[in-house]
Amino acid sequence: MGLKKTTVMVDEADLALVKLAAAREGRPESEYFREAFHLAAMRTRRWDEALDIPVLDYGHAVTADEIDSAVREAIADTESDAG
Repeated sequence: MGLKKTTVMVDEADLALVKLAAAREGRPESEYFREAFHLAAMRTRRWDEALDIPVLDYGHAVTADEIDSAVREAIADTESDAG
């Protein structure tokens, strides 16, 4: 991957946080900025064709209570498996 140098103006408080994290984790500050640029670039991507996302049909509109119940059951199952 070819790298290109650029200049970016950033908020001083954000830069201070990046510097602290870099020192704490032993990573170069530049890695944080490359990661941030990559995330920004990925966020702007558009695809020409529609994504093949499956549609789940439960025969009725799913209510918030049904979702809440399913999540609670999944958590309980996970906890019982771990314990």
